[in-house]
Amino acid sequence: MKTLRFELCVEGLEAAQVAEAGGADQVELCAALAQGGVAPSAELMRATVRAVSIPVSVLIRPRDGSFHFTAAEFDLMRRQIDQAGQAGAAGVAVGALLADGRVDVARTRELVEYAAPMKATFHRAFDATPDLLQALEDVIATGARCLLTSGGQADVVGGIESIAEVRGRAGDRLEVMAGGGLRLDNLAEVVRRTGVSMLHSSLIRRTGGRRAGAARNGHATVLEEDVREAIRIFRREFDARLPAPSAD
Repeated sequence: MKTLRFELCVEGLEAAQVAEAGGADQVELCAALAQGGVAPSAELMRATVRAVSIPVSVLIRPRDGSFHFTAAEFDLMRRQIDQAGQAGAAGVAVGALLADGRVDVARTRELVEYAAPMKATFHRAFDATPDLLQALEDVIATGARCLLTSGGQADVVGGIESIAEVRGRAGDRLEVMAGGGLRLDNLAEVVRRTGVSMLHSSLIRRTGGRRAGAARNGHATVLEEDVREAIRIFRREFDARLPAPSAD
């Protein structure tokens, strides 16, 4: 039976600590979240891994914009993977596309293998591909163990049907994590309609202030109480999908 996992996307160690206090299973560490996310500094990687006991996955991305990278940018991504490994990260989020938007299987596989034994997640470059079902097969061919997706749309609500289809096609070959615009007010619908057992969100608020259980997450705020509520909703909807116990 699959176990639910909630990943909070964070930009700093304080937000990672809020994630852990709120019960998150893991965090994805990045920088420039408002611009779609890039790799954090090596110093931040080390500080965040030291600050929490839950697994830390590091976004490996040299810049914002397209996911079609130059040879020099691939060299930089390998160095970023080295930094993540040296910091003690449990995983990395990677992904690269060809000029026509299809998954760059060869180069992404190279990054996945280079990152081992860290777990590799193929990030939302997937959502920029022209054919999600073909892209799914390509991601599986890279050796990545998890796929983060909003179903090819700007947010998870718009991509609910596609996420459900991708998850169904993936079966036991790949873990599918829903993320992108996931909020407390749409989380139940996403879990109910997609069937996923993994969620990814930043849960940021534009308000919230500096108070107990709150931390800056980029230019916004993440609250421990919101993490707890997200997990409560997730568990409720997840458990509701489980078959009733046998009367025997």
